[in-house]
Amino acid sequence: MRVSALDLAATGAIAVVVLVVVFLLGGRRGRASLRQRLSALAARLGASTADPDPRTVEEALTRVERATDRAAEAVAESSADAIRLRRALDALPQAVIVCDERGEPAFRNTRAIALMGNRHGDALAAQAVDELLANTAPGSSEERTLELYGPPRRTLNVRTQSLDNGQRALGVIAVIEDVSERRRLEEVRRDFVANVSHELKTPMGALGLLAETLLAETEPEVSQRLAQRIHTEAFRISRIIDDLLDLSRIESEESPPREPVLVNLVMAEAAERVRAAAEQRSVEVVLDEPSPPVAVLGDRRQLTSAIYNLLENAVKFSYEGGTVECRGEATADEVTISVRDKGIGIPARDLERIFERFYRVDHGRSRSTGGTGLGLAIVRHVAQNHHGTVHVDSREGEGASFSLRLPLQPRVEG
Repeated sequence: MRVSALDLAATGAIAVVVLVVVFLLGGRRGRASLRQRLSALAARLGASTADPDPRTVEEALTRVERATDRAAEAVAESSADAIRLRRALDALPQAVIVCDERGEPAFRNTRAIALMGNRHGDALAAQAVDELLANTAPGSSEERTLELYGPPRRTLNVRTQSLDNGQRALGVIAVIEDVSERRRLEEVRRDFVANVSHELKTPMGALGLLAETLLAETEPEVSQRLAQRIHTEAFRISRIIDDLLDLSRIESEESPPREPVLVNLVMAEAAERVRAAAEQRSVEVVLDEPSPPVAVLGDRRQLTSAIYNLLENAVKFSYEGGTVECRGEATADEVTISVRDKGIGIPARDLERIFERFYRVDHGRSRSTGGTGLGLAIVRHVAQNHHGTVHVDSREGEGASFSLRLPLQPRVEG
């Protein structure tokens, strides 16, 4: 539209010049002919047909000038609309490709240009999109899901729709959306529901069986053992629910309240909370706080929960009579809280998955120690909420070392 309007305006200008020359060279008949031709030119430029016919050459020229001004305004408006539309399409999170009626790409937004790169996965996506565009018949639409195995693995949803003006085909538009994160979250949700159901079903089943047995038991000693087992299973269910509530709260607080929290105080509080469990297993907890004391900006309850979960895991998977070290070391801009044990360690195959919800390295041992499988997931989310990181270094049979790194509270110069 923009090109045709420009061509029309340029043609009109040239025609006016030619007609003026004719006017200068011709007589009365030439002026009448010039007036008629100027009127025809004004009509071609979009002059209103309701305007009276010009009686003089000057009136005809005025009419041409007004029509030319309106054509120039239409060209400017069309250009602004095209720029606005292009910017809006570039702002979309989806890739957009528009092809003309011959199937040739007429427009790609920024996302589409990035998608049609030179990498192998993108080349496969580009080929699939081209095929879908070519196979979209007039008046129809198509949809396809592409699985790109990467790395990284991605899932693309491609939808095409033919374009027309009611009389003839104008081309095809393709919208490509990366649904990888949505798919991942759906899988996490399904796994989470399945895991929660399994984790709660096991102790609930045990409670029902133990209660049924207790009803029929007449021996006091056996009844006492059964009651103790019921208490243990009930406590386990309570721990799972508490950890689920903790994890839910921490995940919902992506930006927790920011206040100065003394790292030394948080470490001491977490160590005190795990002291009773450590004494039951004759495990010594050695605390080495940073000196001088340092502070971070964050939520005290979340930070205490993270360090407590690291200490609790270390105590559970240490050998009886072992030692767990909790050490804080500060640099110029961050503090590292390390929790080390010399217990059973973690196999290399499990290191990448131990921060997943309900993932257990040793299912039997985790259940016997009362683990819920949520502690390290809580630690990971606390680290993310505080713009920090958590790392693990372990070898099977040689213990494990977890490092929680957090940015220090900025110092105020004064």
